[in-house]
Formats: sequence, C-alpha cells, structure tokens
Amino acid sequence: MAVMDKLRGEFIDIIEWTESAQSEVLAYRFPRYQNEIKMGAKLVVREGQNAVFVNEGQLADIYNPGTYTLNTRNMPILTTLKGWKYGFSAPFKAEVYFISMRQWTDRKWGTQNPIMMRDAEVGPIRIRAFGTYAFHVSDPQIFLRQLVVTDPSFESYEISNQLRDTIVSRFSDVIGTAKIPILDLAGNYDKISKLALETISPDLQTLGLALTLFYIENISLPPEVEEALDTRSKMGVLGDLNRYAQYQSATAIGDAAKNPSGAAGAGVGIGAGIALGQQMGTHLTPAGPPPPAVFFAVVNGTQTGPYDLGTLAGRIRDGSLTRDTLVWRQGMAEWTAAGAVAELQPLFAALPPPLPKP
Repeated sequence: MAVMDKLRGEFIDIIEWTESAQSEVLAYRFPRYQNEIKMGAKLVVREGQNAVFVNEGQLADIYNPGTYTLNTRNMPILTTLKGWKYGFSAPFKAEVYFISMRQWTDRKWGTQNPIMMRDAEVGPIRIRAFGTYAFHVSDPQIFLRQLVVTDPSFESYEISNQLRDTIVSRFSDVIGTAKIPILDLAGNYDKISKLALETISPDLQTLGLALTLFYIENISLPPEVEEALDTRSKMGVLGDLNRYAQYQSATAIGDAAKNPSGAAGAGVGIGAGIALGQQMGTHLTPAGPPPPAVFFAVVNGTQTGPYDLGTLAGRIRDGSLTRDTLVWRQGMAEWTAAGAVAELQPLFAALPPPLPKP
C-alpha cells in the first residue's frame, strides 16, 4: 500500500477536497505521501471552500475558489519562505488545509439553566429560552490558528458547546439590559434576536467565525408563573364573577341531571345542584338590613294586624294593646302575651305596672 501511495504521489498531483452533503467537517487536511507537492501540480478549490498552505507550521498562501497550476507566480508567500529565487523543480513539502466557507444552518441553542431577570411588574423571575442560529468561517487564517491547529479533520461538534455557551451568556446579557416586560417578550423576539446577534458577533470574530442568523423560538416561564398568568387571563375574560358563579351553578344542575343512577338519582342530583345554586347566590348577594318584624294581635277575640313595632307602640300608648294581649309573628311557636315577648318589652317600659288588686 505504501508503494502505491508513493507511485500515486509521483505521477498524479491533483490537490482537491470533495466533501459530502452530510459532512460536518469545517477543516480538512489533504493527505499526501510525505506531504510532497510537485511543480505544476493542480490545486482545485471548489465554491464554498478556501485552501490554506502551511509550511513548517507557518501559514502561507490562501486560495479562493478556482483551479490553479502551482508555481512561484501564484505562491508568493511560500516562494519567499522556501527561498525559491529562480523557481523550483524538485517536489517540496507543505500541508494543505481545505476550509469549508459555507453557511452552517439550523444549529440549536438553549439555556441549560434558568436565566434570572427582574421584571418591573412581576419582580424577580426565571426564564428559559431556546432557538436556532447559523454561522460560517469568516477568516480562514484566524480559524486555522485558533481552532484547527493541527487537527486533520475539524468537525462542527468540536466547537458546538463553546458556541452554545457563548450564545447563552450573551443572550442573558441582552435579556437583562433590554428591560422588556415578560408579557411583551413574545412580541419582541425579532428585536431581541437582532440585539443578540450584534452582541454575540464580536466573540465569534476572535475565532475566525461569523454569526449570520440568530432566532428565538420560545421564551418560557416557570409552570407556576404560567398557571398564575392563565388564571389572571381567565378573570379578565370572565369579567362579572357573580354571573360566572351563576353559570357554574346552572352547569352543576345540568351535570347532576345526567347522573347515571336513574330518575331518583337525577332528582337528588338536581336538588343538590339547586342547593349549590342557592348557596352560591347567598354568598354572592350583597348583605342588606333584615326585614322589619311584624306582629298579629288578638283584640276582642279577633285576629288583627299585621303591625310593625311603631304601630304597636302607638296602640300600647292608647291602651288598646296591653301586656296580656296575645301576639304572634313568624318564627314563634304559639300565641304569647305581649309582655312576655322580648322584642316588645321595651315598648312597655314607659308604662306604669298594672294596679294591684284590692
């Protein structure tokens, strides 16, 4: 196998990289037998790629998309490093790295832990967020120096954690300084995304990368906060709670009528529903003054009345109603002498007691 590689290196000298559609490789070092490159070798750089020559660990020439016949005219930096004053004829050693310059889309980001923020209306609150972003290599030299170094095949997963951590950290800064109420966050995703894109980009530039897209898919609140907001929304929709309670009691009556235990059970269910409705009505009806007490009296063997307390007081003063007059009102078990009724005793207080019998 080594002999075939050597022969292939002697007679075939085309340097190229054909990456597959599913490839996640950002940088690829072209494999060559002892890294030897012949004069007149063909370098093929496809769209979405750059090629970087490295001589003894030092970056040299960079090539954009195109086909090149390698010679001293199109290898100025390497020619200087090698000291080729009069051209070169013997094979030379150099490393060739192909850098994928295409855009890497649908990258996921999300907060592993909640972000604490202070809301003007709710106060301190924790939120979570997630979304997508896209990036590409913007500077092959910086990217090669800072990340690839000597890795023969640098893949996206090797930097995904660092990108995610950087994005989440800067996103937290943006949320904290934007001062947008939590109830208005959903309507400001575009604004927050643009602020985050501007804030994150400088950090990626130091790695030779550029953030091209940044999207927020969702910002969520703790379940208990969402439940409280839902309750608040329901109250706003319901409006008149008294009518809502009446509606609930009516619904309970309908549900009770569907009791599967038969007609008797349905009757009991309806009764329970009515009782519930009465109970709800009692709690929701504003309390008012009790109705005035009314009495009936027996005068000359005949039931008269009804009389309120004011009328009774007048009859007591003119003598037509005495302590011995039988009276009754709702709630009393039987007819009772007026003087023995607690509510009427104050009315007799201004009268002298009956005369003693001779």
